Amino acid sequence: MIHRRIEGHTAFVTLENPPANTWTPADLGALEALVHALEADRAVYAAVLTGAGEKFFSAGADLKSFHADKVLARHFIARFGAAFGALMEARFVTIAAINGYAMGGGLEWALSCDVRIAESQAQMGLPEPSVGLLPAGCGTQNLPWLVGEGWAKRMILTNERVDAATALRIGLVQEVVDKGAALAAAAAMAERVATLSPRAVASCKSLIHNARNGIPRRAGLALERERFMDLFDHGDQAEGVAAFLEKRRPAWKND
Repeated sequence: MIHRRIEGHTAFVTLENPPANTWTPADLGALEALVHALEADRAVYAAVLTGAGEKFFSAGADLKSFHADKVLARHFIARFGAAFGALMEARFVTIAAINGYAMGGGLEWALSCDVRIAESQAQMGLPEPSVGLLPAGCGTQNLPWLVGEGWAKRMILTNERVDAATALRIGLVQEVVDKGAALAAAAAMAERVATLSPRAVASCKSLIHNARNGIPRRAGLALERERFMDLFDHGDQAEGVAAFLEKRRPAWKND
């Protein structure tokens, strides 16, 4: 089950499917629908995603949902792609608060976010080949981008699980906090996001993704300048500069 609550400009999204917060096709469909709903809510500037309880962020796919059934497996993996794809392309900033084990589709969920904060006891891995499968929730594409081909191969091809300290060292996560502190740290980061122009942030996120998606550098630089000028067509640009000159906090409208 997917739970949602909104505080200020931050949406808090929690996966609760005990005992290990596994994904089902229904949960993935609910996540995709929720991302689209948050996308339409212009007051949402950031989303914090976590798992219920103290042990699991998410242990990945519920294998019982498609075991030995190719038709169900195709449906399941399409749900993974649609949900995590929507999350990656969302205009708002997404922050994973990894509060425990993040395995398989659970780690791929975190990889689909913009930033990852892990608690010190967290463990992360992509063990799908150990059951005759592969990480098809964008894992084979997102992991190498973040940690490089060498570490991606270590984790996927040798079933190497990494702890939080290693994840930080290789760039898989951006911060490690004490046990029980990931949600608060992610919320604090989301509050910082809320001080920025939502439209400018969305443009920056899209431009950063262009580099990941293989857009030629010259084209990316031209588009960067074009998106800079586009901001002048919206009120938040004038408000941001005025607030800076007047030494006050801007009042974003995200119009």
